[in-house]
Amino acid sequence: MNFIEQIIEEDIQNRKNDAKVHTRFPPEPNGYLHIGHAKSICLNFGMAKKYNGKCNLRFDDTNPVKEDTEYVDSIREDINWLGFQWAEEHYASDYFDQLYLWAEQLIAEGLAYVDDQTQEEISKGRGVPTAPGVESPYRNRTVEENLDLFRRMRAGEFPDGSRVLRAKIDMASPNMHFRDPIMYRILHATHHRTGDKWCIYPMYDFAHGQSDSIEGITHSICTLEFEVHRPLYDWFCEALRIHHPQQIEFARLNLNYTIMSKRKLLQLVKENYVNGWDDPRMPTICGLRRRGYTPAAIRNFAETVGVAKRDNIIDVSLLEFCAREDLNKTAIRTMAVLDPVKLIIDNYPDDQVEEMDAVNNPEDPEAGTRKVPFSKELWIERADFRENADKKFYRLTIDREVRLKYAYIIKCTHVVKDDAGNITEIHCTYDPMTKSGMPDSNRKVKATIHWASVKHAKKAEIRLFDRLFSVPDPDNCEEEQTFLDHLNPNSLIVQEGWIEPSLTLEKAMAIKHFQFERLGYFYADPDSTEEKLVFNKTVSLKQ
Repeated sequence: MNFIEQIIEEDIQNRKNDAKVHTRFPPEPNGYLHIGHAKSICLNFGMAKKYNGKCNLRFDDTNPVKEDTEYVDSIREDINWLGFQWAEEHYASDYFDQLYLWAEQLIAEGLAYVDDQTQEEISKGRGVPTAPGVESPYRNRTVEENLDLFRRMRAGEFPDGSRVLRAKIDMASPNMHFRDPIMYRILHATHHRTGDKWCIYPMYDFAHGQSDSIEGITHSICTLEFEVHRPLYDWFCEALRIHHPQQIEFARLNLNYTIMSKRKLLQLVKENYVNGWDDPRMPTICGLRRRGYTPAAIRNFAETVGVAKRDNIIDVSLLEFCAREDLNKTAIRTMAVLDPVKLIIDNYPDDQVEEMDAVNNPEDPEAGTRKVPFSKELWIERADFRENADKKFYRLTIDREVRLKYAYIIKCTHVVKDDAGNITEIHCTYDPMTKSGMPDSNRKVKATIHWASVKHAKKAEIRLFDRLFSVPDPDNCEEEQTFLDHLNPNSLIVQEGWIEPSLTLEKAMAIKHFQFERLGYFYADPDSTEEKLVFNKTVSLKQ
């Protein structure tokens, strides 16, 4: 049991909030969700499910300059894909009228004032945590003057940045957020839902707790960076005398070799360092989906990471492990050759074609089998042959036997090279008595390799992905460097390969997840066409 569950169970036992549990996931629609958000989604929806409660989806749409319906739609899609459904859908903009009335209430009670200072002057006046701030010269305006100015702000009389509404709290507080925080700013911008109705917009700290209160949220679960905001969250609820949810903070998810900043992810997209938000190298949920990660793998990852009170960095290999664990159970096996060299079986009949029985998934007997055509000429992986091999190399070499998976034992006799000395053909003989069911089928050899029939294999585009950054902490830059200096130039390699002929476009897009035997897990990309299938490498078979 984690500490959040302990808090909730104690509240239920004490009949707090009538023993109800109501959480929410409140993203700002200014970008696509990433793996860090997935942890928060799993936690908020998971707590609601565990305690027979409800979880709302609420869009924190208080900044019209950065927000868009594209992001709203993507967030909905990502949450559904992860396997969750919200009880109610809301927007902070639903509450703009009520928030405005509450702002006037605080002004009327002498707890808020209009400040004419610039942002630079306000920041300077706040001072530093070890010394008191300086009160604004406008702090002691009368209630009447503040109400008049605030209403004129709403009416659009003043330009952007000319005035703000601030809460009147404590300019000497060691918590900088308590030093007369800004509640409203002037912003003449069209909102994606309210249009041009408003030209003043509430700040996060004034909108968030009150939105929680309106919706009857019981446990406002958020990441640790909001811990210093909690006293302000509490102050607004208490000053307004409204329902007061409990804010609980947990450690955010940090992965090595990864950037989690929405601003930096947006920069990668805008400056074309990646191919959009759903680029499989991105840590976005849609990027992970396109790479081939499953909802179950991400949910299991979030559960494995757990809930902590201190920030730490998780190794991305744990996420990859969770993907392997799930895909091993579900992915359909197929044979593909990504770096081909031709293998010719000299004593195999020229025009003979056999259909070999291949297992679709040894972890799932109900997955059945498939037929794979076998012929005289095959493609094998170039790395599965060495002309001069040492004792530790067990695969194919001159005068050594290996088994062709699902087929026969072969023995290499010689190779053919081009003028540059590159091997173009590997020649072998086969033992026809070593096929499954034959007398010598159980003869032991030290290696089994995969293959694809030259006559029947289909060409495919294979996209091999590596980590987007070449260092564990891309944000930890030397002077005059940025995170962009740590981009991995080999994070995407595109090559052509050969796959089993059974993989039609219809089958590939229906099944989606495949294990290319001995190579890794791959995902059928939406770019696939009848003429050319495209596969993204999700993760290798082993760490």
